[in-house]
This record gives sequence, structure tokens and C-alpha cells, in this order.
Amino acid sequence: MTFRTRFAPSPTGPLHLGHAYSALLAYDMAHQNGGEFLLRIEDIDQSRARDEWEQQIYDDLAWLGLSWPEPVLRQSDRISTYQDALHRLWSHELLFPCHCNRKDIIKASSAPQEGAPMIGPDGMIYPGTCQNMPRTSPDLPTDTALRLNLSRLKQWSAQFIETGAGPDGETGQITVTDHDIKTQIGAIVLARRDMGTSYHLSVVLDDAAQGITHVVRGQDLFEATKIHVLLQHLLGLPTPTYHHHALIRDDAGKRLAKRDDARAISKYRDDGCTPADIRALVGL
Repeated sequence: MTFRTRFAPSPTGPLHLGHAYSALLAYDMAHQNGGEFLLRIEDIDQSRARDEWEQQIYDDLAWLGLSWPEPVLRQSDRISTYQDALHRLWSHELLFPCHCNRKDIIKASSAPQEGAPMIGPDGMIYPGTCQNMPRTSPDLPTDTALRLNLSRLKQWSAQFIETGAGPDGETGQITVTDHDIKTQIGAIVLARRDMGTSYHLSVVLDDAAQGITHVVRGQDLFEATKIHVLLQHLLGLPTPTYHHHALIRDDAGKRLAKRDDARAISKYRDDGCTPADIRALVGL
């Protein structure tokens, strides 16, 4: 089997040093193992995706010295694939429609109860408001969010191999159980009303379709891996090896993010930096 990694940015803003580190690390790992590095454009959020940002992704990565096979997989071209998977999960009663908005979830999670609201990879763990409502139609709903029905998940466990480290140093063989999913993650959204899919569903299907053997990404996504391993099990997909790496942070110790106007790779290039300078800045 070919050792295959990928870099999968969203075209919603300029790439920064954190992106450069992840892309360069994935590229280096693939080539050190005689494998292949793929690029994927995660543009399911069409309300934020922009053609100019997608083009800048190509320009920035090429300037860094990276190359990849064409054509590049774009998630916006695969909506029918995501819908097919949702139909499969719906037919096995593994989804339920949810009409709650963010305010509803915060209100329900903050109601007087034993213990404080739990926070998972997608924010507050869903309190289960809509989970036991009866289905009004046998057909897959298209006008509301769809969540994973955890009541169908019993006595389940699976493992994945971590060759990097999670936020608390987790490495080696990691076991995930139904108890972990229910208490640490909750009934996550697998299809948003305005997208027809979600990050979690799409990334799992795309990794399988592209034959990704080693997923290289930041430690901020370590907990989400539990969701992905579960979806791989439910959909009969292979589980890649995962390599979570430390995050690149600013001088104040805060991780870089597009929404915080982190310094763009293109800005470094305009200031006369070389790809070798970028590698040195991120510790490669």
C-alpha cells in the first residue's frame, strides 16, 4: 500500500505559518517514506469559500516547493457522495433530525443539573433535546440538521494508531469506546442544513476515497479523531494512521488562526523570505 498523506485547507482566507508547518510536515513524511502527498480543497462552506483564496493556496504551496497530483479533489464536487452516506446512516436509524439552534443548546446545557456543561470538539456537548422525537417521515430530511444517534451505539470500541501526540501526550495505540463518544463528544452534527454535510462526515469519506494512509494535522483535531474512527466503523471504511503535531503559536503563546489575522505566508514572501526561511521559522 502506498504511503499517502494529504493537506486539506479551506479557501476561506490566507494560509499562515501553522498551515505551512502542517503541509510541509505531511509532504516530508510522504517523500521520506517513498509515498505520495495529495492536496484537497475543503470548500463545503460555500458561504465563506472564495476562488481567490483557493488560487492563493496553490500559489503559496507551490512557492514553498510542494507539488501534488492533479486534479485536486474539491469537496464541493462530492456532495452526492456525502448524501449517499447520509442515506445509509439514516436507513440504519443512526441519524436524527435536530431543530435546535445555538441558543437552544446553550440554554438546555446551562439548565440546573448535576455538573457543569461539558465541552467537546464541536463546542457544548449536545443535551439530547431532539434525540427521542419520533420520525415524521421515512425519507431523509433536507431542511434541518442531522445528528448522530448515540442511542444506537452500545458496547462499542475501536483503536487507532497515533504516531505523533495528542494535547496530553497521547501516543501509540489509542482506544475509543462508546462511553468516550457519549460523554466527551455527544451527538455531533453530520449534516448542516445549509451544507448537506459536515466537516466530520466529509473528511472521513474523502480520506477513504483518496486512499490516505497517514493523516497529518494539528493537535487541536485530536479529539475529533474519535468521531472519525467511529464514522469509519459505521461506514465500513479503513482507519488511517494519525499523526497529530504541535501547533504553531504567536509570541503570546496563542495558536495562529485565520480569524485572528495571523501573518500570511504571502506576506513573508513579499517581505523577501525564502521557503528555507519558512522552514526555519516553523522548526523544519
